[in-house]
Formats: sequence, C-alpha cells, structure tokens
Amino acid sequence: MEVQSSRTVDLFAADAVALVNGFARIASHLMTAPIERIANACDVAGFLAARREVQRVGASLYRAADREGHRLRRRGGLFGCLRYLSELT
Repeated sequence: MEVQSSRTVDLFAADAVALVNGFARIASHLMTAPIERIANACDVAGFLAARREVQRVGASLYRAADREGHRLRRRGGLFGCLRYLSELT
C-alpha cells in the first residue's frame, strides 16, 4: 500500500509541475506578444525568420535522434518556456 501511495504522490507532483509550467508559458506568451509583433515588424532583413528556421531544423534533428535512441541534452527546467525569447537578442 505504501508503494502505491508514493507513486500517487509522485504522479500528483509531476502533474502539478506540468500545470505550473503551462501557466507560465501562457503568461509569458501573453506578456511578450506585443514585443514579438514589434520585432517582426522591424525585421526588414528577415533575420528573425531565418533564425526560427534554423531552430526548427535543429528541433527536427533532435526528434530524429530521440527516435533512434540517442538521448541529447535539451534546455528546459523552470524557465524553459522562455527560451524562445532568445530570438529577440
């Protein structure tokens, strides 16, 4: 009985962390949406679009490596939802 309650606590904790990360992601997108619109309007050279394409290709390579059984280190953690802000630097 103790093992099952421990597993239940672990699952609840993981769900709580996922919920908090989801709310943080939503909040960060809502707060930075105007900044992204301004950045995209000012991007006359297409630099941001090219950078997003490079990141998209990198993500597809990451997924392909994961399918083949290779584990790669991926940025994440508590503030992983803010990693897309690197486009604005």
